[in-house]
Amino acid sequence: MSDASTIRGHGVSATAWTVLIAISLCHMINDIMQSMLAAIYPLLQQEFTLSYWQIGLMTFAFQVTASLLQPVVGAVTDKKPMPRSLAVGMGATVCGVLLLALAHEYWVLLAGAMLIGVGSAVFHPESSRVARIASGGRFGTAQSLFQLGGNFGQALGPLLAAFIVVPLGRPSVAVFSVAAMLGSAMLWRVGTWAEGRRKAAGARVVGPSPLAPRRVAMAIVVLALLTFTKNIYTASLSSYYTFFLIEKFGLSTQQAQIMLFLFLGGMAAGVMLGGLLGDRVGPLKVIWFSILGILPFTLALPHVGLAATGVLTVIIGLILASAFPAIVVFAQELVPGRTGMIAGIFFGFAFGMGGIAAAVLGLVADARGIEFVYKICSYLPLMGLLTVFLPRMERL
Repeated sequence: MSDASTIRGHGVSATAWTVLIAISLCHMINDIMQSMLAAIYPLLQQEFTLSYWQIGLMTFAFQVTASLLQPVVGAVTDKKPMPRSLAVGMGATVCGVLLLALAHEYWVLLAGAMLIGVGSAVFHPESSRVARIASGGRFGTAQSLFQLGGNFGQALGPLLAAFIVVPLGRPSVAVFSVAAMLGSAMLWRVGTWAEGRRKAAGARVVGPSPLAPRRVAMAIVVLALLTFTKNIYTASLSSYYTFFLIEKFGLSTQQAQIMLFLFLGGMAAGVMLGGLLGDRVGPLKVIWFSILGILPFTLALPHVGLAATGVLTVIIGLILASAFPAIVVFAQELVPGRTGMIAGIFFGFAFGMGGIAAAVLGLVADARGIEFVYKICSYLPLMGLLTVFLPRMERL
């Protein structure tokens, strides 16, 4: 990774593509483990005779450590950056995966879920900081590449569970600990590079935000609400879209899964597009386009035929996902020197709250039907009007 520290004119570091690709790959490994946990719930339920309450407790144990702990970890590492902790976090994931594979009692499954959550809580804030260091000023592109790995990981987890874990049995989960070990080794090198970069920079003093503290706080709340509404819609598609398609169009499970992967593929492309556009036109314009731009498509989705549903799914995923890199970069500009805390809020807390909201949507679906859920969710992009309360980038 020695090429990562070459210098571009005027003392600005070149974009460290090797480091960014390594971080993105490790993000993919981390999110494969996360999504696989939920994907093997039916297997665990059958083997351990679990109730839905016990499965819900596993999700809660994971969410508390993975989502709610992230802002705390981010705030701590903002004061004392610890790039090498990335390898330690992935080590916790290795232990969690092995516990899931070898468990003979329910409490061991809980411990495994919590350790995977701890690994995620450590990984996201510090890796987001490293991505910003390695960006060479291309903050949106760096965040997009970093998040692209996570999107692929979320999509691959259920597939790997279906084709490897289900046929071979729960002990085969241990195979994935090898990938996590390789990720840990890769992150140790990345952490060593980032630590050297930090020491070379010396004790750089980060200036305060040019905005009043109350204005900054309001802007962060608005960005968090935008992320929250985006995550509710994303979670509704990820969790219930296959049921919606089966109920409305009579598709088989496999056909519905293909439609879901169209959405996930659109999101992966949107994440990359959002970062590239954000570096060219500014993150605020991308946020406006992304949050409000999908409104016509979400409103149409519950009322069109199968072919149009497939097209709209890709468009919605593409436009919706483009907002997230821009939101993270905008928030980091609002609060200079708090990269870890911002990453913890937007990767952890907001995602966790979106997951909880998705569970509430499940109750609504039980009471009123799955199509009613999508009619409600189609109006969520109207929350994008809150963007009007964000400050103009020129003031930052």
